[in-house]
Amino acid sequence: MTIKPLHTGVIAARNLRRRPFRTACLTVVVSIVSFTLFGASILTVSLRNGMDRMVERFGADLMVVPAEYARAAEAVLLKGEPQSFYINNAVVNTISSIDGINRISPQFFLTSIEDECCSLPVQIIGFDPDTDFVIQPWIAEVRSSGIADGQIVVGSQVYAQKGNIKFFDENYPVAAQLRATSTGLDSSVFMNMKTLKDLIAAAHSKNYHFLADSAGSDPVSSILIKLDKETNPKKIIREIKEANPGVEVISSSNIVAGIVESLKALTAYIRSFSVILWILSVVVLAAVFSGTINERKKEFAVFRVLGATRKKLTSIVLCESALTGIAGGIIGIVLASLVLFPFSAYIGVRLQLPFIQPGGIAVIANIGLSLALSFIIGPLASIYGAIKISRAETYYTLREGE
Repeated sequence: MTIKPLHTGVIAARNLRRRPFRTACLTVVVSIVSFTLFGASILTVSLRNGMDRMVERFGADLMVVPAEYARAAEAVLLKGEPQSFYINNAVVNTISSIDGINRISPQFFLTSIEDECCSLPVQIIGFDPDTDFVIQPWIAEVRSSGIADGQIVVGSQVYAQKGNIKFFDENYPVAAQLRATSTGLDSSVFMNMKTLKDLIAAAHSKNYHFLADSAGSDPVSSILIKLDKETNPKKIIREIKEANPGVEVISSSNIVAGIVESLKALTAYIRSFSVILWILSVVVLAAVFSGTINERKKEFAVFRVLGATRKKLTSIVLCESALTGIAGGIIGIVLASLVLFPFSAYIGVRLQLPFIQPGGIAVIANIGLSLALSFIIGPLASIYGAIKISRAETYYTLREGE
């Protein structure tokens, strides 16, 4: 019969199996660290992706809305809260005459009633195809031909049953579903102004009424403005307000700046917490390994008697801690994935920040980094105990307690 030598890994694995409670406790500690590291890294990347996508999708430098409705307009963009507010269409002509404005396009906000397409009201946004520079480039990513009269496009979070959505007892075919932006636009419905006017007329015939009915002739909800590169935004804002006393001007930089500050504070806290937890875990595991190694002095003395070298003892201890680190790291990453990926939309809502999951390559890279940091914890925590036990004198260790 061939006798196979016991390699370091085999001995370490059997030692861990012989002490399941101790092994489980060490693995749990590493799992918590791994869960936090991976979760924090995915959370940070997702928030950064959401921020970049939001800036890309906003598309306008300025947004003109009725006075006292700036927060309502931001709620539409950031949270998807349905709103209805209106200003006279004449404001469009007044603003377009101001020097320094490159493009200008009006939008119309209409709120659906409950159960018209979803369990909650949705924001219907009408845009002018002849002047729009925000919605149509977004539509072009998923539909090259644009949308015709009578068609609609929906945000990523709007469910269209059988390719149609019913508004005010009328069915409208869904031409496309837009990619996620992690903003309020994901729960909005878009159509051109002609389709929107037809929708309102059809609703009137069925005795539905809207706030816009009393807002004067041909009202609009907001006016999006793209400035020339050399234009000073503050100067344009001042001129718009002077020419139109009843409006408020929202700067995209102000909206983004507030979110950026919130994002920086949150990511700084997450990273600080992760670093502190990692360090504490090393300290805790070092104490645990030191205590268990003291209890196992006679066990290691027997290994020395059987011919194991000091280097072999060190390797066994480090291998045990490395196996614990790998197991804990994998468990933590799996648990974090089960929390983060299925519930990413809910997490974004709770944080009230743009949240878009990273792609496959980014996820793999973060898995590798989190697993490496989790793996390092074990050997780093046990190295002192391993060196200490390797230097112990075998004779005196075996005679202890006699």
